[in-house]
Amino acid sequence: MAAEESRCLLGYPASDSCPRVQNKKLYLAAFAAVLGPLSFGFVLGYSSPVIPELRKINDPKLRLDSSQASWFGSVVTLGAAAGGILGGYIVDKVGRKLSLMLCSIPYVFGYIVIISAQNVWMLYFGRMLTGLATGITSLVAPVYISEVSHPKVRGMLGSCVQLMVVTGILGAYVAGITLKWRWLAVLCSVPPCIMLLFMSFMPETPRFLLNQSKHSEATAALCFLRGPHADHAWECRQIEASVQEEGLNLSEFKNPSIYRPLLIGVALMFFQQATGINAVMFYAETIFEDANFKDSRMASVVVGSIQVCFTALAAIIIDKTGRKVLLYVSGVIMALSTALFGLYFKIILPDQNNSSNPDVWLTLNSASPGTESSISWLAVASLGLFVAGFLNILWHVLALLCLLLPQCNFYSLLCS
Repeated sequence: MAAEESRCLLGYPASDSCPRVQNKKLYLAAFAAVLGPLSFGFVLGYSSPVIPELRKINDPKLRLDSSQASWFGSVVTLGAAAGGILGGYIVDKVGRKLSLMLCSIPYVFGYIVIISAQNVWMLYFGRMLTGLATGITSLVAPVYISEVSHPKVRGMLGSCVQLMVVTGILGAYVAGITLKWRWLAVLCSVPPCIMLLFMSFMPETPRFLLNQSKHSEATAALCFLRGPHADHAWECRQIEASVQEEGLNLSEFKNPSIYRPLLIGVALMFFQQATGINAVMFYAETIFEDANFKDSRMASVVVGSIQVCFTALAAIIIDKTGRKVLLYVSGVIMALSTALFGLYFKIILPDQNNSSNPDVWLTLNSASPGTESSISWLAVASLGLFVAGFLNILWHVLALLCLLLPQCNFYSLLCS
């Protein structure tokens, strides 16, 4: 029996002789779901190699100036904000599975608009559509994976969400070395298409089905995910008991055990975004060009690789070191790295008082041309340290808040 590919599902009654749980199809369902976060990463990384190309393109209708390049990268966040709100609505209306399948539509349609773009506004619209899809994905994918997983593998599979996001960013950086911007958009549209195909064969989450009083469908889903030998009836009872605890009245926000974790979660999310991590991911190649680095594309790939490695490392050590310790370490490293990067720009542009002015973009590459060989490594080192410090553990903290307070949907609120 020890040779069989099975596991004991944590939480089963002690009287049971370790019901055998098979994880093969569970891993397949998780793989289908994490193609959404992979698509998310491709959206975030797409603008970095594309902006320098579009700023030099021959077609004047598509050529981006400094202001337009800034909008091309950041307009994704407007779509993501709307996607977070929309995702919070549809995830409980149509289900987790169908929500993931539906979000592939704005992904693909957004890239089609970008590929066929005839002017800058079409580029904006395409980016906003892909941003809408990322907002839905950031909410639905973690929920789906959490609800189909059992406790023994839930943490590991949950860590794959952020790992796939940074992998997608790195994939866009690497592909951007050889592919033109239209072909890169074609490549970026492949993961959501595969997700749509794979998810069509995956089950809905048992939790959602039981919430809709579909007991037979929930049992069938558990049979698919756990194998035929697991105690499906017992797990259904456990899920039903958890579902009955859900629901939150406005009056309950007066309870410190409710509003304090919520305020902490909102504050953590706000300060995480205020670090400027999205700006680094959107404009990595442009930042290195402005920093007088000779091979800006390769430098972007190095930074993306560092982020993937340290995200994987954080997923491995998070349970041993603790979330709070990693948050402290992350904050200190990011503060030091941004200070170093600011010092670098101060050195190469000693006479510029406002580096946020778009006109500076036109002078950065001509400033201090001899500094590239001496201290340009500081730009890569400081940005590499920055993304290494950004350990992507906030979603683990929020997941713990959701487990401690299942009646309050933190993901739905914070993703929007």
